[in-house]
Amino acid sequence: MSFTTTEPAFRFRQGTRPLLISMPHVGTYVPPALAARLTDEARQVPDTDWHLERLYDFADALGASVLVATHSRYVVDLNRPPDGASLYPGQSVTGLCPVDTFDDTPVYASAADLPDDAEIAARRDAIWQPYHQQLQAELDRLKAAHGTIALWDAHSIRSVLPRFFEGKLPDLNLGTGKGTSCDPALAATLLGIAESATGYTGVLNGRFTGGYITRQYGNPAAGVHAVQLEMTQSSYMQEKLPFDYLPEVAAGVQPHVRRMIEAVLEFVERR
Repeated sequence: MSFTTTEPAFRFRQGTRPLLISMPHVGTYVPPALAARLTDEARQVPDTDWHLERLYDFADALGASVLVATHSRYVVDLNRPPDGASLYPGQSVTGLCPVDTFDDTPVYASAADLPDDAEIAARRDAIWQPYHQQLQAELDRLKAAHGTIALWDAHSIRSVLPRFFEGKLPDLNLGTGKGTSCDPALAATLLGIAESATGYTGVLNGRFTGGYITRQYGNPAAGVHAVQLEMTQSSYMQEKLPFDYLPEVAAGVQPHVRRMIEAVLEFVERR
């Protein structure tokens, strides 16, 4: 099947300080011809990282650049390798163009609706490639301007997902590619903020060690420090339809997230 889209692959705001915040899973757009092939459940795009732009609404004031996905991860997952290789071999994962939801239910209404290799390649070329080209270009610009820089990959997920983990997920899941994508001192500082956040739990390189973006672009030896934060959605929103943002709940966790971003900026600007 062919693939076309009328929407740009991303939204981008350029900042003034040495930090890029990437939001690869906030997109909700599914082209109508593709949406017609999905299940009723999948058309609700339940596995979206909802409302992160609102949660990170302090980013512009801090001078960060912000790169935001527009298309649903069901169209193409921007935090997966372009060849679709598993990020967590041996564990249950979703792919570059997912065919199942986080609840392990079908994304497509029938087997005949599944994307073939040509369609997957077309989606990758139309959406994945431009997003990553913009990400790399902004990192290059920041590096030239500042020397030492940071990439923050912002994510959120339902707090209970038996397919992927037992029990309830910690609230603030920091990933640094098992220590490869940023300086250990920065990781320790961020974990300290997470662990001292009253009413929340935090972990470093637990179930989530950072996806493709963190691992691909983080290079501390070259002055590029990359961190992923996977937050529980229960920390700031409704985890079921209609997936509403809950301002009074978000107000509790947002200062801790902002403090992490400030700590990242403090770290790279000292270098």
